[in-house]
Amino acid sequence: MKKHNFSAGPCVLPKSVMEQAAAAVLNFDEGLSLLEISHRSKPFVDVMENARSLALELLGLEGKGYKALFLQGGASTQFLMVALNLLEKRAGYLNSGTWADKSIKEAKIYDDIYEVGSSKAANFNYIPKGYDIPEDYDYFHCTSNNTIFGTQMKSFPNSPVPMVCDMSSDIFSRQLDFSQFDLIYAGAQKNMGPAGTTLVVIKEDILGKVSRKIPSMMDYKVHIGKGSMFNTPPVFAVYVSMLTMQWLKDLGGIKAIEEINEKKASLIYSEIDLNPLFKGYAVKEDRSNMNATFTLENENLKETFDAMCLEAGINGINGHRSVGGYRASMYNALSLDSVKALVEIMSDLESKA
Repeated sequence: MKKHNFSAGPCVLPKSVMEQAAAAVLNFDEGLSLLEISHRSKPFVDVMENARSLALELLGLEGKGYKALFLQGGASTQFLMVALNLLEKRAGYLNSGTWADKSIKEAKIYDDIYEVGSSKAANFNYIPKGYDIPEDYDYFHCTSNNTIFGTQMKSFPNSPVPMVCDMSSDIFSRQLDFSQFDLIYAGAQKNMGPAGTTLVVIKEDILGKVSRKIPSMMDYKVHIGKGSMFNTPPVFAVYVSMLTMQWLKDLGGIKAIEEINEKKASLIYSEIDLNPLFKGYAVKEDRSNMNATFTLENENLKETFDAMCLEAGINGINGHRSVGGYRASMYNALSLDSVKALVEIMSDLESKA
């Protein structure tokens, strides 16, 4: 039985993508596996070019001065690369969760970093608001969705300086004016593909303005010049990410998936609010459509609830140790039926209590 996979990452992938990827592992190009072809061969160069093009197309950024890159090292490496490439004197960071907190720690190595707002004192159960972004900052950095705490930015500031956003866990999930961002990065494994590659979408005209020497491997301009092929790329991860983006395009793009994601989120949050056995963790106005976090009001029911989930094939809903309780990650490829299955278990628990 195929399980209902609510894991926070790596993410659930579309069945059709899994089937195509499996076939390519066996035979991708005239008897050669995807895992053994040269990354310099035309078939893979075409894959890379198509993946980069699809990313810009889905985000509505074609012809607007942006470049898409597929790099390695996850979002954690981007914490460093952003600072190395953009930080000259000072920058502002919105501290809304664990990964935002870590990005601040890494950037502080290079220069002055200021927290324009933080929800750390409340264990990150809300998104900070009402903050100011000084015009003399080199850039402003935010994290659009916080997987651990289940919060999501519903709107973004009109930043007077370049805006950088870590979209690792909600990339391609909802419609935004992506041109308001000057740099977007996202680890593939949350909502786009398997672990191993990171999408970076960057407006070229923000580069080349720092005085420091940047190591080649950490220089966005080098990677742009080499078309994401400066070093051996993560072939499999890029290929599967390309398939997933094509699947999304064929589905109707971000507009179509946003409608599905809203139905999934509405279904589970409705149950959390109506069922007296459960309580949501994040404040309602900042609840994430990707990661629903909640706790049991009666811990004596935990063993029963866990057993019911296991029997129903519900996988990956244990909450992060920072929050406890449960976390249902509802990335793009998770079906509405899977959410219905979880909600049914939650409802059944109430009838048994």
